[in-house]
Amino acid sequence: MPAQFKGLVSLRVGIEHAAKLAQKKLFLINEALIQHYKCPENIGGYEVSGELSAEPGFFRFGGDVICHGHCAWHIPARHFSNAMPDLAEAWWADRSVPRLPFDPTQIIENLRLERYVNQVNPNGSRMKRAARRIAYTAYYAVRPVLPVSIRRVFQKAYLQGRKEALFPHRPVDSSVEAILEKLLVIALKAKGLDTVPFIWFWPKGASACAVITHDVEALLGRDFCSHLMDIDDEFGVKASFQIVPERRYPVPETFLEAIRRRGFEVNIHDLNHDGHLYSEKAEFLRRVRLINQYGRKYGALGFRSAVLYRRPDWLHALQFNYDMSIPNVAHMEPQPGGCCTLFPYFIGSILEMPVTTTQDYTLFHILRQYSVELWKTQISLIQRRHGLISFIIHPDYIAKNKAQRVYKDLLGYLTHLRSTTNIWIALPREVDVWWRARSQMRLVQDAGQWLIEGPQRERACLAHAQLTNDRITYRIEQPTGRGTTTFCQFC
Repeated sequence: MPAQFKGLVSLRVGIEHAAKLAQKKLFLINEALIQHYKCPENIGGYEVSGELSAEPGFFRFGGDVICHGHCAWHIPARHFSNAMPDLAEAWWADRSVPRLPFDPTQIIENLRLERYVNQVNPNGSRMKRAARRIAYTAYYAVRPVLPVSIRRVFQKAYLQGRKEALFPHRPVDSSVEAILEKLLVIALKAKGLDTVPFIWFWPKGASACAVITHDVEALLGRDFCSHLMDIDDEFGVKASFQIVPERRYPVPETFLEAIRRRGFEVNIHDLNHDGHLYSEKAEFLRRVRLINQYGRKYGALGFRSAVLYRRPDWLHALQFNYDMSIPNVAHMEPQPGGCCTLFPYFIGSILEMPVTTTQDYTLFHILRQYSVELWKTQISLIQRRHGLISFIIHPDYIAKNKAQRVYKDLLGYLTHLRSTTNIWIALPREVDVWWRARSQMRLVQDAGQWLIEGPQRERACLAHAQLTNDRITYRIEQPTGRGTTTFCQFC
């Protein structure tokens, strides 16, 4: 074989190998967009242009859309501030493939897993951190015997200044959805398209999903559960009850069976609710072995930690289908942060269902509001994004008539939305089943038509994302033959 020919063959092999590597890279960067929309994989391919910054930081992606991670061509801001560069226009298309100055998968993961937290508000001096740890340990040692009125004083002092935090955005944060929608706009522009098919977010074309959960913290709450189920049933709503398996109150099998028999769900709520589950890795693993045993004993599929304490990177030790411990916005929670998304998402094999509304305890005892107005505002904002509207309602804190009236107003409003705007009110286990099934679905073309393949495809709806003047409109093809439903979504 002539040397020149050998050189050409070698060059061709090298080019093909580079192309395969490029395709692999594109697929990895596609992941967040493709999994969110479940659209054809060739829609969301990206390349990262330029050398990424050595250190992560904050930057904007247009307007008030905040990202955290490494970026090219600019130096990201070390801390959240007005000095954050805006990279909204720092992209271009190369042969219909968008080139971005950051890795979209990384920045979305950084938000969902709260990896930005320490850079929003630095924790201060070592002495201050030590003092907070001592106060934290002392508080949780006496918390079980403190009345709500005394706890509120400590909690308000601890949370002082949190209301002024600029990120995540209150009262709900949809940064992840805003980033994904902007990426979809860029992909459509780069390919010269004005529409793309995808699998709608919820079954039967539901406009959003609502979930009610009840964390049972003490004996008072446990004894109120039967009456609370009566209230829920009055409105045709089923909920999950998160049970503390040790120390707080007896958990007889008859109590659990009464919940299951009425069509409600039983989940695990921490181990003993002492606030120390995530304090140290070895102790966490010891407790998790017991938590997993209780999960199997109770037939529980889901878990929530006490006080929404969390370390997402440790979740793999939990033997549950789903976790419900990460808030969307955590300004009013003891652990700051927030996942900045309104949709369920996978952390390894566990499905995370974020808490997307203000807890009842915070509403009543920290904000001192006995009305549904804040909840209505949050519901409206989440509906605009077609996300998950999830509530924590404690039987311990709504036993009194004043709080019960507010909760009944909430249930009445949700059931009104169910009949007028097609909100799906579901149990957490039902959301888990659907989201896992949707993650396995895919779109295929048959005779020029898009079809959905995969488990539970009969419940799924084909939808279209339409691009008009940098704005995305969603259109659903209803499975019942009633035509289409159009939703407007701003990017």
